[in-house]
Amino acid sequence: MLYQPERHEPLQISGWDETRAREVIAEIVRDTETRFSPDRWWQTHPQDQSKGRNDTYYMLYLGACGVLWALHYLEAIGATRLFQSYAPYVKSLLEPNRVAMGQSDNAAFASYLMGDTSILLLSYWQEPLNATSARLKELVAANIDHPSRELMWGAPGTLLSSLFMYQRTGDAEWADLYRATARRLWTQLEWSSELECHFWTQELGKRYTFLDGVHGFVATVAPVIHGHHLLNAGESAAWEKCIANTVRRTAEWEGSLVNWRVFLNSAPGQAEEKLVQFCHGAPGFVNCLADFPDDSINDLLIGGGETTWQAGPLKKGSNLCHGTGGNGYVFLKLYRRFKDLKWLDRARAFAMHGIAQTEADRAKYGQGRYSLWTGELGFAIYLWDCIQGTDRFPTLDVFFADG
Repeated sequence: MLYQPERHEPLQISGWDETRAREVIAEIVRDTETRFSPDRWWQTHPQDQSKGRNDTYYMLYLGACGVLWALHYLEAIGATRLFQSYAPYVKSLLEPNRVAMGQSDNAAFASYLMGDTSILLLSYWQEPLNATSARLKELVAANIDHPSRELMWGAPGTLLSSLFMYQRTGDAEWADLYRATARRLWTQLEWSSELECHFWTQELGKRYTFLDGVHGFVATVAPVIHGHHLLNAGESAAWEKCIANTVRRTAEWEGSLVNWRVFLNSAPGQAEEKLVQFCHGAPGFVNCLADFPDDSINDLLIGGGETTWQAGPLKKGSNLCHGTGGNGYVFLKLYRRFKDLKWLDRARAFAMHGIAQTEADRAKYGQGRYSLWTGELGFAIYLWDCIQGTDRFPTLDVFFADG
């Protein structure tokens, strides 16, 4: 079987209710603003606590930077009106985040999802200073040879950052940094003679061969797909051939369904889990590859969407990384690519289920989950995209937004 049924739950059948979706967005935003403290930021949710410690997080992935980004993004796209601007607080995240991540003495802490880079991107969005742009260029250049070779910590994350900055500013130096990073990643590709495809290894304390949508192959190539127009024709064609070959040779089919393993090569004795969530499995593949420039992997995208639908909503809640919202974006991606209303209907069905999950979790824990990737803010953005029929995955497809 391509997935583990015990990780999922039956879809709660309820008709699409746009009014309720708008109400939930407003409830999430109002509660998040009400619970804000300039000293303590937001209370960490029990599900995000590390080994029972009630740490405060500051980064984009599950900390205050992600919450501030989401609040301003929701306002910029017309989904809400904020009580106040949080721009004055952004830069104050830098030092405590370095301390929390054990990086207070590292001037080149360039991680996109966890470090300085996203905090500075958010700062630039709120106040576009040349000094901020210059510091970001230093971070991107310093991160080109990061050994993780994955989105969260390594060069793929700063590749994405350089693309966002080029789109925002038109500054040719950002295009140059984008090309330099992409070309370095190309030289770091390895070849599997067994599967006859390319892959990367990730140094994350141990050596891994992830394929997934956060640490793995498809997360790394997503910024290349989005920015392929900045490469020359030969480079772009080579990347497309490489990507299509790897995702096809690593796909596992059962009838019309398709999923992907967590690792290209599992370690000896390591159990191979069949996961269907953004960070591992078909949802991450579809979300990262849905802008692929030709139709050569359309069958894989559709098969991944069907697997996500058949598996049903995840039990882990409504969040983006390993929950109903992240999986639901698969259907929005496929709706935008193929214009088939079936996919929009499925996205909205997951949205209504996610609303019920959000309400149940609030009742269980007595608080909201104040984070972008693991909590309610990312789900609020998903609800808005379901209303609008749009598919821009937060901080992967879009960072800057204007009202």
